[in-house]
Amino acid sequence: MTEQAPVEIRVKCWAERDGALVLSDWRIELLAAVEKHGSLSAAAEEFAVAYRVAWGKIREMEDGLGVKLLHGRSGGAGGGGSALTPAGQALVERYQQFRAGLDELVARRFAEVLGDLSFLSERYDVNSRTAGSQGE
Repeated sequence: MTEQAPVEIRVKCWAERDGALVLSDWRIELLAAVEKHGSLSAAAEEFAVAYRVAWGKIREMEDGLGVKLLHGRSGGAGGGGSALTPAGQALVERYQQFRAGLDELVARRFAEVLGDLSFLSERYDVNSRTAGSQGE
């Protein structure tokens, strides 16, 4: 059998309320991009989504969490823009704290329980896609 690249575990997090998505890695990254750019339009462009899609995702978060996360600034000489509310800033900061180290924790747990998955080829017939194991 040919040498295979190692399996790498990936984690995507999201949170729901009453079955509706209210938080996700992507949505928090979108909020952080708004803060970085000072503009929802620029954040949407960075994520290669339409402004309307980005705005809709933030509105869904606000509705689901019951708090305003973003406020707009009126135009003028410098133009308009968007900024996170204090609640939005706190949410991004705390979610990032939650996510920090989570990938490593999951990778360690994966390694503890599943290892390099060699148990599959050691115990099960790797040439068969049918149920059952060798010698059983």
